[in-house]
Amino acid sequence: METIATYFSAERDESMLFMAVGALALAASAYFLLVVRKPFFNGMAITLSVVAALQIIVGITIYQRSPLDTARVQLMVQSAPQQIKSEEVPRMQKVILNFKIYLGVELSLLVLSIVVLLLSLPETIIRGAAMGLAIQAVFTAVLDLAAMRRGDAYLTWLLSQP
Repeated sequence: METIATYFSAERDESMLFMAVGALALAASAYFLLVVRKPFFNGMAITLSVVAALQIIVGITIYQRSPLDTARVQLMVQSAPQQIKSEEVPRMQKVILNFKIYLGVELSLLVLSIVVLLLSLPETIIRGAAMGLAIQAVFTAVLDLAAMRRGDAYLTWLLSQP
């Protein structure tokens, strides 16, 4: 039971980090658009804010869902342990597969951003957009990698259950 609570608690903690960083990125975007008002920073504001909106939505969703998931899996272990193998294991395998897809997308966006940064003119909106995207891609990839590692450990625990 402790492993279940620890896994979903860490998931919830990370969701709060996602929301906080999303809020900071939105604040930075507003500052760039309303105060700085230069093409490079306007470009950064665009990509920072688009990804920030996704981070906040995902963060809220996970934050709200984690306590329900904790209760659901703990009940499964107590009253229907066979459902661990038939329901929770396949769910976690899909979650981990999705994290691999997300990491692939994030790394592709990072590479694309770096190419644009190398090829674009200084102080342009496109260069700013690439910089904002690179920052968000790195941050999101790091968090997703941490989540995937936690998920792997949790899945290993699930598979060890009788």
